[in-house]
Amino acid sequence: MNIRFVKFSLLFVLPFFFQSFSKEPIHNLIETNDSDKKVEIYRKRALELKDSDWNSAIKYIELAEYEAKKTKEPDFTLASIYVTAGKMYSSKDVLDIALQYYIKAHEIYKDKKKGDEISKLENNLAIIYSQSNDKKKALQYFFNVLSYQRAKKDSIKLVKVLNNIGTIYQKRNLDSSIYYYKEAYALNKQLKDNNLKIYVCTNLAQVYGLKKDQNKAHLYYDEAFSLVSKTTDNAVKAFLYESFAEYSLKEKNFDAVIQNAQIALELNKNKIFSFSGLKLNKILSEAYINKQDYKSAVRYFQKYNSINDSLDIEQKAVNLERIRLEQDYKVRTQIKELVEEQKRSRLYVIGLVLVIGILILAILLIKYRNRNISNQLEKEILKRKEQELKQNLDAKNMVLIGKAMSEIHRTDNINEILVDLKKIKLKTPNKELQQAIDIVLKRLEKNLNVDIWKEFEISFEQVHKSFFDKLSQDYPLLTPKDRRLCALLYLDLTTKEISQITGQSFKSIENARTRLRKKFDLTNEKVNLSTYLNSFKPD
Repeated sequence: MNIRFVKFSLLFVLPFFFQSFSKEPIHNLIETNDSDKKVEIYRKRALELKDSDWNSAIKYIELAEYEAKKTKEPDFTLASIYVTAGKMYSSKDVLDIALQYYIKAHEIYKDKKKGDEISKLENNLAIIYSQSNDKKKALQYFFNVLSYQRAKKDSIKLVKVLNNIGTIYQKRNLDSSIYYYKEAYALNKQLKDNNLKIYVCTNLAQVYGLKKDQNKAHLYYDEAFSLVSKTTDNAVKAFLYESFAEYSLKEKNFDAVIQNAQIALELNKNKIFSFSGLKLNKILSEAYINKQDYKSAVRYFQKYNSINDSLDIEQKAVNLERIRLEQDYKVRTQIKELVEEQKRSRLYVIGLVLVIGILILAILLIKYRNRNISNQLEKEILKRKEQELKQNLDAKNMVLIGKAMSEIHRTDNINEILVDLKKIKLKTPNKELQQAIDIVLKRLEKNLNVDIWKEFEISFEQVHKSFFDKLSQDYPLLTPKDRRLCALLYLDLTTKEISQITGQSFKSIENARTRLRKKFDLTNEKVNLSTYLNSFKPD
């Protein structure tokens, strides 16, 4: 093999590999030979593109890693790149990969004894572990940060980490939670950060509320409210009003609930489709029910349902995006390993070039190995595509089931409210109130979905095309109920799950399955109905 030709090929392929996923040509962006500056530019560009062009953002991270090897302190530079990559994956909720990058950076900083960088990273690690519900490790890293900040005497960072520790202990040990919140509260008196003061006072009030100590809860809520006029941060204000509304609901002070929850909603009007908006609408619905203002209760309950449906769809999209990014990360890792393997192979061939016979044998071996690697990669890609298709189908099936269950649950709730309102109407002698209840009844009945199963069949048909056509063609005498049961069995649902979705008894479903087996002439066959229905293929 011509060595000059190999060198020329690599010089051509490597730059193309680095630019293949980027929308902008690299030579148009970088006008310096300083590797440290290049790394900084690549890191910033990656953070800018993480939400708009993920592939290009990752490519800039790879370019930064490539340039880091040329810097004066390559390990320290690599650590900063790993932190950036960790932030990017954390923003996409891909916590496992973010954790890998943070741990790699943490090991480098510990080796270099960079105290400030270690503390920042341990705070990030604590947050990641907290999001992953590993409270033990989260506390371990938060306590490391706490010790460091105490030595540094950085009051603001101390208050923040104490507040975080107190928050973790809220669900573990209320006394410990109070201890750390109070320490943060004491330090807060020396500071002029009103936002921090509101957060800590509100958290203290919440914990005392959980301990049923109303006097202290009101004391800290009063202090937090006294600081509201000193801040312009609507998120901080909304946090306080939402917390007090939730506390007032437990105390059955429904006027206070309504007043504070509505203020919180107004402050969060630009983020109404959020978990905070969901909680506030539910709180308001419950408060109005207790005040027997059913018209308002229904209005907020409908808003709650709307937000809940929206968040459910968003969560499914986030989960699918996270799976895609995890798979993308694995593929990129394999590609990197393959490139490194190819580099090692080239060096190996060059080392054997002095002995012609061994060189020929080495080249044959390398070609054979690369062919195997390529075949393995192709198999992995095909396997991954099959898994992705299965995951997408499973996700669509779960959306179908979830939609049916959610709609049935919503319909049941509205029916219960209708029954309650009709009882109230019969008991009240006030004609005006009876008329008002009639109006609410008509609005609720109008919103009832009278044909849930028809919508389910349409949605089902979109995912599993021609299933009902094939079923009707082979078994034209099936009733609509039989068809519905067939669809649910096709989704591999158990008798118990079908009973929960349809509202029928366990025994009724079992009887329906037995009748269906007779119609399919499977009475004496040892064939599972779900397996039989899944064997249906359109002609």
